[in-house]
Amino acid sequence: MKKKAGIKRRTFGALTAGAALAGGATTVATTAARAADGKVLKFVQAGNMTILDPIWTTAYVTRTHGYFIYDTLFAMDANNEVKPQMVDKYSVSADKTLWTFTLRDGLAWHDGTPVTSEDCIPSIKRWGARDAMGLKLMDFVKEFKAVDAKTFTMQLKEPYGLVLESLGKPSSNVPFMMPKKIAETDPFKQIDSQMGSGPFKYINAESKPGEKHVYVKNDKYKPRAEAPSGLSGGKVVKVGRVEIIEMPDPQQQVNAIIAGEIDLIEQPPHDLLPIMKADKGVQLVDWNPLGQQFIYRMNHTQPPFNNPKIRQAALLCIEQEEYLKATVGEPEYYKVSGAAFISGTPNAFDAPNGLFVKPNYEKAKALLKEAGYDGTPIVLMQSTTLPVLTNTAPVTKAQLEKGGFKVDMQSMDWQTLVTRRTKKDPPSQGGWNLFHTFTVAADIMNPISNTYMVALGDKSWFGWPTDPEMEKLRDAYSKETDPAKAKQMALAVQNRAIETAQYGWIGQWYGPGAARKNIKGWLKAPVPVMWNVEKA
Repeated sequence: MKKKAGIKRRTFGALTAGAALAGGATTVATTAARAADGKVLKFVQAGNMTILDPIWTTAYVTRTHGYFIYDTLFAMDANNEVKPQMVDKYSVSADKTLWTFTLRDGLAWHDGTPVTSEDCIPSIKRWGARDAMGLKLMDFVKEFKAVDAKTFTMQLKEPYGLVLESLGKPSSNVPFMMPKKIAETDPFKQIDSQMGSGPFKYINAESKPGEKHVYVKNDKYKPRAEAPSGLSGGKVVKVGRVEIIEMPDPQQQVNAIIAGEIDLIEQPPHDLLPIMKADKGVQLVDWNPLGQQFIYRMNHTQPPFNNPKIRQAALLCIEQEEYLKATVGEPEYYKVSGAAFISGTPNAFDAPNGLFVKPNYEKAKALLKEAGYDGTPIVLMQSTTLPVLTNTAPVTKAQLEKGGFKVDMQSMDWQTLVTRRTKKDPPSQGGWNLFHTFTVAADIMNPISNTYMVALGDKSWFGWPTDPEMEKLRDAYSKETDPAKAKQMALAVQNRAIETAQYGWIGQWYGPGAARKNIKGWLKAPVPVMWNVEKA
């Protein structure tokens, strides 16, 4: 028996040596890759996902889905710098009006057909019809032309200072590239295909909204050679499958990760963080160090918020810390800030007179009387399935009532709210007056990327403000190349938003994700991405 065992060992050694001579390193790598391919990541997002078109909606769960299956021409790295992603090289003419982009080799759709310039042009146009930065960029575009299969040009009417920042923006809406046939879908209608060129494929047959969404590694995807950084660099998938588990109950999420039934939670509630900190099998991961900002959005098309004085009265009722205490709790995870463009970043200015920080209920009541407010209740939509938003609406109800408003708070799950906010009907017919959301800080650090500053009526984000003066200020900012002057223009935009009560910002907050201890490689970025993540 010993002799046979020895023969086996020698035979195995000889085979290994022969394999090494014939490219054994590849064999070892292939074995490791197969081991990784057999692993499944189970990930719980901050909310359920029912809409799969990341251009049609700004919902973050759908944006994250987009990063699984699509790719982008440019991407923002961990230092907030824009880098080429699908693009191999680009150039701009001396007069700054003609941009030329050449795609890198090896780009293919999930069905194996190559990605071409003819796909990218309608993809940019569809995104440009919905996104705040896209809308502004399109104002400057004269035409696109496909030079050949891999090269296309963008001719501008005049120089525009935010071309790369627009094409490389990190979050909703993201300029994802789609096949030409899909990209030509009306931007105000949802697409019916999940064909992308990204690092994962969506498995529709195994996915069931309300339960789970299934993605598998795209074996045909060719990552960039650079190391991953933020949303840029090599998107190397290190597992075979990712399942987004839809689990709205936060306590259930925490129990599941402690039990090892799931691997990652995007946004666990702050009050449950101590439980996970104390568990030896769980780690907290600060994947989005820039944090988020809570938003207070009014419907400008319906009474009473079609009256700017009544909107101003509502803003006068805001006391940020009450929101932050009710939703986040621990001061280490929040910041009171009167700045629209994120405290600590270049365009940050506090609002004057303590607005958003210290309420003035008597002035609010006086404005309501002056504006002729008739006591019609404000229909306030409350999301009950995103823990970090659940308590915002009750705070708003209490604050508005102190300022003289009557409030009808209507509770619903987040997906119902996301659908209802698209309606322009009167509140009595299924419309709305006010709701809350939050946005990642990376989305709103300047007047062009900040969706809530757009004031183009029907082309604006939900709430649909119209203000030609605001658009003049945003145009001026987009053309300014002097950073000092641009900062003052950003202040002018913020002041105009306050003057017209375009929307309210109600505090900045931070929060780690949770992962099992055997999970490594969760990248720091404004979006929770699953490439580079390893499961030991």
